[in-house]
Amino acid sequence: MGEFDLIKRYFKRPARHAALGVGDDCALLQPSVGCQLAISSDMLVQGRHFFADVDPFKLGHKALAVNLSDLAACGAKPLAFTLALSLPEVNESWLAAFSAGLLALADAHQCELIGGDTTGGPLNICITVFGEVPVVQGQSQALLRNGAKAGDDLYVSGTVGDARLALDVLLGKLMVPDAVLTTARTRLETPTPRVALGLALRGVASSAIDVSDGLLGDLAHILELSHTGATVWADETIQLIAAYAYSTRARGQFHLDFSATQWRTLALAGGDDYELLFTAPPQQRDAVAAAALRSQTPVHRIGQMDATPGLRVLDAQGHLLPDNFASFDHFA
Repeated sequence: MGEFDLIKRYFKRPARHAALGVGDDCALLQPSVGCQLAISSDMLVQGRHFFADVDPFKLGHKALAVNLSDLAACGAKPLAFTLALSLPEVNESWLAAFSAGLLALADAHQCELIGGDTTGGPLNICITVFGEVPVVQGQSQALLRNGAKAGDDLYVSGTVGDARLALDVLLGKLMVPDAVLTTARTRLETPTPRVALGLALRGVASSAIDVSDGLLGDLAHILELSHTGATVWADETIQLIAAYAYSTRARGQFHLDFSATQWRTLALAGGDDYELLFTAPPQQRDAVAAAALRSQTPVHRIGQMDATPGLRVLDAQGHLLPDNFASFDHFA
């Protein structure tokens, strides 16, 4: 099967929202009147971002999900995406499953594939996603990293730490019962992009970022650009790990006997969660709750922004914890 046959069979679809989609030298995309384009790219590399034996349907889902998560963190509505795909071989069953997972999530968010490239080489997936954000009276409604203020509440959506738990189990660093791994592995391989929450937080949140490399590491980007500090309640945050319930009491015939440091590391430095970490003024608490309800996404207050620079992580007794929760860095 040649390159163009491959594209036609697995990835070409009629353009629905784009002015011109797959099949020409360039796609043509027309954002709505009064909107800015939001653009982001992410690359997934075998051995770095996913295991060689991962389910290709789930890999297709995740490849787009991590990009949609960036749009969510910006409060942008998804429009379209391009796909650059390097393949070691043409495996038709793999391509069928991968494209099915990719396009199922694309359809769920009305985000169409409009172009890209394929080539031979090590398995490498690069997606560029396009979204739109309204401009109201000359002001962009995009959620950015630089808007946090001292006194703002700090929130995170959903659950954190389970993806890292699954990764550590698969790497042989931890052992958990199969039922726990199944739940955690779902979070690792098929994350949920919080697009609906991002849209609902426009005009409510003062800053936002998605949690990809680790909660504290990603929070540091907000601190840097907003010129603020933050206090994070570590032991509130570890309760957001779906598997944490097994550490507090036996469930059936097993429980998870991890140390407090292990749990905190999972929650605060885990990464691959693709939840939204955001700030909002205290007077917006009702609006945050309404946004969570409207988007059907749980959110939790896990700290506050401070005027004093730097990051402080406290335990349940209010004691300062050591600063040893290093997040993922590709080049560290």
